[in-house]
Amino acid sequence: MKAKLILLLCFILSSPAFAQTERVKELYNTGIELMDKGEYDASIEKLTEALSMDPNNAGIHYEIGLAHYLKGDYKMALEATNKITKSKKVFDQIYQLRGNSYDMLGNWEKAIKTYEEGLKKFPNSGPLYLESGVVMLKGQQEQKALTYFEKGIAVAPLHPSNYYWAAKLFLGSSEEEVWGMLYGELFRMLEPNSERSTEISKMLYDTYKSEIKFTSDTTISVSFSKNNVINFSKKQSSFSLPFGMLSYEPVLAMSVAGTKQIDLNSLHQIRSNFVENFYKQEINKKFDNIVFKWHQTLLDQNHFEAYNYWLLKAGNPDEFDAWMEENEPKFDAFVEWFNQNGQPISEKATFHRSQLDSATLTTGE
Repeated sequence: MKAKLILLLCFILSSPAFAQTERVKELYNTGIELMDKGEYDASIEKLTEALSMDPNNAGIHYEIGLAHYLKGDYKMALEATNKITKSKKVFDQIYQLRGNSYDMLGNWEKAIKTYEEGLKKFPNSGPLYLESGVVMLKGQQEQKALTYFEKGIAVAPLHPSNYYWAAKLFLGSSEEEVWGMLYGELFRMLEPNSERSTEISKMLYDTYKSEIKFTSDTTISVSFSKNNVINFSKKQSSFSLPFGMLSYEPVLAMSVAGTKQIDLNSLHQIRSNFVENFYKQEINKKFDNIVFKWHQTLLDQNHFEAYNYWLLKAGNPDEFDAWMEENEPKFDAFVEWFNQNGQPISEKATFHRSQLDSATLTTGE
């Protein structure tokens, strides 16, 4: 029986079909390696040879298109991926690549149309919502861009770039910084070690510094939300109350009491006070979310100080470095714990603005 099995295995391994499959894999991997080195023409040559053996392979079509795109030949990128869009094997990155190619050719309308075509087939594609938003930004349509970014956050919670752009919009030109603070923090956790992450770290710190003002020895001004309009419905006898007004600003103002300046040390204390006040005042019954639950977990695990210094370090790198000199074991313990436990976001544990945009409080008859 063993002899028959060995003979059968030898037959399979020596069959033309198996040999061709292995050759396709070899050419494909070589093509990817060459592309990573910037040798795009050589990459295209290897990938094209692989495609001749496996013409319905959507991945090879995509990689050939990507090599042309990286080379700067956007028309060839479109040509290379055109046929596969009609295949059942098409995937969302092909629409992303094609839309990006139209964008680089200056055809924004065609780019958006391509992304929308892709979203019809892949409604949970974070990359397609991202690219749609970026194109809208190029057309200076910030509100439309934000709609795409936030939809991407809602349907693809582990895709970091939508958080990045949403945070930048809210922290940059918006008067609703509260949402930028939350999106920005989640982005930092999803993409902790990039240049973009450092950029957001500084924006978070700078926003704290600009929006918490010590107007006198006894008064403090906190301004993270201008959406202070209370909507009242006589028919339903209910108030619709904005999160920024009802929760974030008043709790933050309460938490700032006793501090005299904004730096990493005081922000750690303020953010610790915020978590305590948020749950002590039972505001979580209306506005609980994964961000503040995460803060409570970090406090319980004695890692909140290290986390806050890391989160905001780009805003005051000298203070962070001085803290690290005295607290390196504490920071190392946090990093080890974080690597083991991960961040709070998952496909099931999500956060986006619509969850907290307003709470409805019912009044008496």
